[in-house]
Amino acid sequence: MSPKGASGAKPITSSAFYILLALADEDRHGLGIAAEVASRTDDEVDLGPGTLYNAVKKMLQDGLIQEAKSAPDPTDDDPRRRYYHITRTGRRALRAEAKRLARLLDAAREKNVLEDLSLV
Repeated sequence: MSPKGASGAKPITSSAFYILLALADEDRHGLGIAAEVASRTDDEVDLGPGTLYNAVKKMLQDGLIQEAKSAPDPTDDDPRRRYYHITRTGRRALRAEAKRLARLLDAAREKNVLEDLSLV
């Protein structure tokens, strides 16, 4: 049995969440996505090529992202690079997952999980 959130949507993987978050404000290519994720997580999350491109492949199939029609910066248009764009479905999935994570964080706060654990 897979859990569903209040929106009825099935939670997405953490890799998919990070990728959608990286694409929320601009189209990016694979290395750009990985760099944005590393930057946003203070290098705690490193999306290696296998993880990144397997997730991208699945997300393309699921309609969460699509290949962008052109590079966001024409001066940085390497024909070997594929740029990705978040879709409406991807934005809905990102929003639903962010809300689900916010509810979990609220529950952790209510249970004082974020208190200083050095006393335990």
